[in-house]
Amino acid sequence: MASLTHFDADGKAAMVDVSEKDVTDRTATAKGSVLMQPETLALITGGGVKKGDVLSVARLAGIMGAKRTPDLIPLCHPLALTSVKVNLSADPDRNAVDITATCRVAGRTGVEMEALTAVTVAALTVYDMCKAVDRGMTLTDIRLVHKAGGKSGEYGAAG
Repeated sequence: MASLTHFDADGKAAMVDVSEKDVTDRTATAKGSVLMQPETLALITGGGVKKGDVLSVARLAGIMGAKRTPDLIPLCHPLALTSVKVNLSADPDRNAVDITATCRVAGRTGVEMEALTAVTVAALTVYDMCKAVDRGMTLTDIRLVHKAGGKSGEYGAAG
């Protein structure tokens, strides 16, 4: 297992110096879900949520969240993202909204945190827009499913 590297010589938290790393194309994809009551999902898919188009607003929020990752996660490098794609889809069999985010950058460090942040912010937006009718929604299974580029190579989640 790799050691944690966010510490300086004195053991204090520090941003990792990536200046010696090569600039490479990097991509990361994360997924997650929001589980809810069937009636809530029906409101979302039927356009009956009073706050507006839940999936469109959550998609935009996810993109904005990815761009703001270094403002939210301490020690995260600010990146000039070249692409952020956030997709949301209703799954009536599971009473869920499934979220997938893919982030890309040509840089010295990866975009895993940006993809994970995009999914999380999109999921929180679904919750916020629907909480008046379903406070029991569950944000679940937020995880990295693929990563490519950089020194550590490719990663793909099992299953």
